[in-house]
Amino acid sequence: MLKEARRDAALTQSNLAKHAGVARTTVARMETLAKGDMSVSALVRLLEAAGYDLKAVKHGHTRTLDDILAEQRQDDVAP
Repeated sequence: MLKEARRDAALTQSNLAKHAGVARTTVARMETLAKGDMSVSALVRLLEAAGYDLKAVKHGHTRTLDDILAEQRQDDVAP
């Protein structure tokens, strides 16, 4: 998915790495999952640099964590 996001954003590995503040080798390793390298913080920065957000969604559900938190905030405000 990271490689697809990078390509959709018309970025090279070097450009994406620079925008995300990581090394180009980190992008390459994460795109190929070399050595099991999957730092969540680096992945979030890389996806954001490519114009994407990482959303947590419970398996089998369509609501994201953001949706659930927004609903809880509305419940807290409601009289």
